[in-house]
Amino acid sequence: MREITFARLTSIDPAEILAHMNDPRVAEHMPLLKSRWDEAAAAAFVAAKEECWRRDGLGHWAFKVDGAYVGWGGFQKEGEEWDFALVLKPDAFGLGAAITRKAIKFAIADPRIASIMFLLAPTRRSLGGLERLGARPVGEVDYDGETFLKYRLDTA
Repeated sequence: MREITFARLTSIDPAEILAHMNDPRVAEHMPLLKSRWDEAAAAAFVAAKEECWRRDGLGHWAFKVDGAYVGWGGFQKEGEEWDFALVLKPDAFGLGAAITRKAIKFAIADPRIASIMFLLAPTRRSLGGLERLGARPVGEVDYDGETFLKYRLDTA
């Protein structure tokens, strides 16, 4: 069994995050990713995610499998809701379900999180896994000029 761990993004070499986010296969399902990242963009991203930790006591992690960085994501407060993001490196796409299950266990144990929101690009074809986890569609939402499919998973 592979070991999945969550770490702060500050523990990851910024060059690794930069390469990850500039992979065109990652951008396919990220409509808000409209341009290539440079070092300043990667640094601003990590700083913004650290600000969520400071403000809310929770934020995005670096996901590691057997000690190697495979992507980022986690919980970010959007108004009164907690949104879950998962952005994996292409060679780790198959690990999404296992990482998400571990994050859901975290959310269930955290009294701040009564439900989890998932915002997915309409380009996502396979949503059965999310529904098998118990998430239900609640409609579409406009975020920064882009349409996303919104799912909710109650954790209480």
